[in-house]
Formats: sequence, structure tokens, C-alpha cells
Amino acid sequence: MSTHISVPPQLLLERILTLEIVRVTERAAVSAARLRGHGQEKAADQAAVDAMRRELNKLPIEGTIVIGEGERDEAPMLFIGEKVGLNAGPQVDIAVDPLEGTTLCAKNMPGAIATMAMADGGTLLHAPDVYMQKLASRSGLRQGRGRARRVACRQCPAAREGQGRRARPRSRCWCSIARATPTSSPASAATGAAVRLITDGDVAGVIHCADPDNTGVDMYIGTGGAPEGVLAAAALRCIGGQMQCRLILDSEEKRERAHKMGVTDPKMIYGIEDMARGDCLFAATGVTTGSLLSGVKFRKDVIETETVVMRSVTGTVRYIKAEHRQLDKFHLD
Repeated sequence: MSTHISVPPQLLLERILTLEIVRVTERAAVSAARLRGHGQEKAADQAAVDAMRRELNKLPIEGTIVIGEGERDEAPMLFIGEKVGLNAGPQVDIAVDPLEGTTLCAKNMPGAIATMAMADGGTLLHAPDVYMQKLASRSGLRQGRGRARRVACRQCPAAREGQGRRARPRSRCWCSIARATPTSSPASAATGAAVRLITDGDVAGVIHCADPDNTGVDMYIGTGGAPEGVLAAAALRCIGGQMQCRLILDSEEKRERAHKMGVTDPKMIYGIEDMARGDCLFAATGVTTGSLLSGVKFRKDVIETETVVMRSVTGTVRYIKAEHRQLDKFHLD
């Protein structure tokens, strides 16, 4: 955890930015929440993007979006490489997912969040917008890339790497699997693990495995977006955890895109330090109520939000429940 993190003083992020990024995710969450249950995924996502970009451009930073809504030609706002902030202050890398779980929001299902991470410039992985195999667990397990591949059942598609021996199953082990295939649940159950399936929103799923005593989740195995993987890695840097990932570059077009973003080894297994280094900030605000956060509540003249914000160099985790009475700041009309 944070006691093992050593960051040169010149690379420390200003503490004030911790609260500033809370405001960013709050604005995005409220804007998206206005469209919960309307069946309009793109409209909800666009509302969150607009709100997040508007707030990011108020921050005293020289920010670069390294994980965003897509390439410049595909995303009008918050595209990869876009500059945000007041062009004054520290140079930072920013990873955003203005609405993680667009389908969840459109159907008013649990678990949609607005989330972002910030780190010193050049310390976040520039991941292409492709899928990624992910394996995450709490801290304290023996580290090593070969070791992590042997933790889960060899038959699980997300963890099938080599032919190493299977780990002895614990008497009570919960395993979260994102976007499960017909064979992944039986294969994981064969190790003695109970399975909790995740259809969307895998950032929260990764965070849960860092605190198994409270969440009941010991390990995360699955396939999800690479941008969400970087966000989850930043969160685990703050609260303690291990994560290993591999990009799914199963076409020439994907390999070319990855190469343009600096990926030289398409089969590389990324550790948590490869995806997020140095001093990291992470924040997420609930859009719909889920296992991690409560969703936005609209009351008469008051909007309620719940946000979690973390910092890696101190290991501090804050849950902020806010009541907003100055509603014009959300630009809801």
C-alpha cells in the first residue's frame, strides 16, 4: 500500500486536486443521472462527457487525456491527446470514463459510475481502446508474472496463459468474472470458487477484490475495456492490490493502433506499475446505486451524490456524501 510508495517531491500532485477531481466526477454523474432509465446510452454518455470536460477545463493544470472517449477522429470531446485545464499548474496525465456502464444507466440498473484518474505526466499507460484480459487480487500475495497466471484455473479463458499448476482452492473464495463466456463460470467453480458475474462496469469489480473481508470478493478475472483497466489500476495503487493485464490485439488494425500509441509487444503482460506509476488520484461518483456507491438522488431543491476519492502516496480513501443546493452549476437546463 502507500507505505511502499516513494515519489520524489517534485512529482507529488497538489493535495487540492483531490477535491477538485471530486467536483469533476460529481458533475458528470449528475448529468448522466438525468437520463437514467431512458434507454438512451449515447445521450447519457454525451451528457457526462460534456459535463466532465467543462469542469476539467476549470482546473489549474496542464492536463492531457491519455485514456478518453476514443481517437481524435472518433470522439468530439475528451479524445485521446486532448489538452484540458487552464494551462497553468502541474503537467498531468488524465484517464476518464465519464459514464462507466452506459447500458446500466440507460436501463437504470445498479453499478453505473462516473470516474477519472489523474497522475503526473507520463506515468499512465497510453492504452488503445480495445479489450483487455484482466486478473486482479488483494495485496499481499506473492508477486511475479508467472505466479499470477497460476492463481486461477487453467481452463478459465481470462487466465489461460500456460500450463502451470493450479493453486489450492480456499474454503471460501469469491471470484468476480466480467463478461463471462459459457465455459468460464464452470471452470472457475471447478477450483472451489463461488462466482459473481459482472455484465458491465468492471472498474468497481476490480476495486472490490482489494478488500475481500468487506466485499466478499477475493479475485477479479475477466475481459473488459483497456481504458477501464488503467482506471482500475490507478485505484488499486491507492488502496493496495495487484493486477495483471494483457491487451487483446486480435487483428492487424488493432495492432497498428496499439503500435501508434507506443505498444511494441502485443503479447506483453502489464503489471500494475506498468499501467499507473507515481502519485495517482482516483475518483468515482455513483450514477445508479450499486455495491460501491449510492446513485444520484434528485430531491426538491437538493441533489445528493456519493463519491469515493483516493490518493496513492498517502493511501487515503474518502467517501464524500454531498448535498448540492446551488443547482445551476450542473447546467441541467
